[in-house]
Amino acid sequence: MKLPVHVETLIVGAGFAGIGLAARMMSDDPTADLVLIERASDVGGTWRENTYPGCACDVPTALYSYSFAPSANWSHTYARQPEIYAYLKSVAARSGVDRKVVFDCELSSARWDDQRALWQIETTAGALTAAVLVAATGALSTPRIPDFPGVESFSGNMFHSATWNHEHSLAGENVAVVGTGASAVQFVPEIVDTASRVTVFQRTPAWVLPRIGHDLAARRQRLYARVPATQKAMRALTYGSREILGAAMTRVPRMLPAFEAVAKLHLRRQVKDHALRMQLTPDFTIGCKRVLLSNDWLRTLDRPDVGLVDSGLVSITPTGVVDGNGTEHSVDTIIFATGFTPAEPPVAHLIIGGSGETLAAHWNGSPAAYKGTTVSGFPNLFLMYGPNTNLGHSSIVYMLESQAEYINDALGTMRREGLNVLDVREPVQERYNREIQKELQHTVWNEGGCSSWYLDSKGRNSLQWPTFTWKFRAQLRRFDRENYSTRRKAADAVGR
Repeated sequence: MKLPVHVETLIVGAGFAGIGLAARMMSDDPTADLVLIERASDVGGTWRENTYPGCACDVPTALYSYSFAPSANWSHTYARQPEIYAYLKSVAARSGVDRKVVFDCELSSARWDDQRALWQIETTAGALTAAVLVAATGALSTPRIPDFPGVESFSGNMFHSATWNHEHSLAGENVAVVGTGASAVQFVPEIVDTASRVTVFQRTPAWVLPRIGHDLAARRQRLYARVPATQKAMRALTYGSREILGAAMTRVPRMLPAFEAVAKLHLRRQVKDHALRMQLTPDFTIGCKRVLLSNDWLRTLDRPDVGLVDSGLVSITPTGVVDGNGTEHSVDTIIFATGFTPAEPPVAHLIIGGSGETLAAHWNGSPAAYKGTTVSGFPNLFLMYGPNTNLGHSSIVYMLESQAEYINDALGTMRREGLNVLDVREPVQERYNREIQKELQHTVWNEGGCSSWYLDSKGRNSLQWPTFTWKFRAQLRRFDRENYSTRRKAADAVGR
């Protein structure tokens, strides 16, 4: 598809969020005037980009999939990256969304023109205008590599897990892995048999629970295909069990010691060395940081050809890395498993409101939005996976579908009432966020005794949703026009 001169709705990003919203809009109106721009050459978002060995989802596919597009073909309870990527491609094709995407087209800037009531968009493929702009770029789109002293001097190979260098072989190499988060626990067990030695640099240990999953037999797949209600029932069961975990994190903290007991038993069974177990035992409440699911991460760290350095990494030399104790380790390759920048989304630097201020400057390091979806002072802008929509227990797809419903209803309201501007009222947004922060005060993310990426540069929890996910869905079930300032189109307006 070619980039148009003007479009009613421009969606930035063709991952789970963008595909989900576009599919929802097209289910109401197959001819909807919408375009998605995608900086890559295919759909898929984070599941296209992250191809590191062992890459998989830590939410069961029964829930980590669209409710409107169930698949009976999942091969495992927890799907790996190739399957999820193929699923997204399939949904985009079957819904017709892929025909609405301009590929190899990256957003350069988006500026609100209040006089014309539209967004002026610059992309790497050209310029256009849009009545409505939707940022569906996700929270895991831009890797974060800490600026270690000496990083530019390293003579070996170096890459982030999200941009895995498949052309480089780790055979016989000494490999440094920086970070012990969700990606490291997946790829480290996959590379240890190839590398000569792997040294993992840890700042803070994480709680690890066993991943209780299994292959889905052909008979189960046939049952799902022939009796879809059985798969819906499994989805509901999975959802319910995850909400129980969410309740422990947000409402019933006395449940958390039971999860810690399971994690400690898992650690004791997989790591025989007492000193190593102590290094791997967190000193904060389970759930404060992201809980990791793995059956082989801990036992991998107990191998003689794997080392754990719990003083972290402080600098890089031409031939190695230096840990927090000042010891230099000679390595051939450095792999950063240092995550992303969810509290500072890069797209916020590209979106400019009517005042001339970027969204990033407006947020000033501490993002806030109304229902995680709209921001006062940025008319006709919708966010997906916005502030305080992240989950520590369930599927983000559930949240994205809730936002898609809300945005679709907002667009329908604009069409029905002849509106060309929607802007959430600032007092409404402020009141909403006061309530969110009040609810977060007594959650494990705020009181669990850790420093996590859930807290932004101001120490405020601008990422987590503080309660049950069904409450989020209830809030976004309909577009609450009464909470928005609006402007009607002039009688002779042409929309651009």
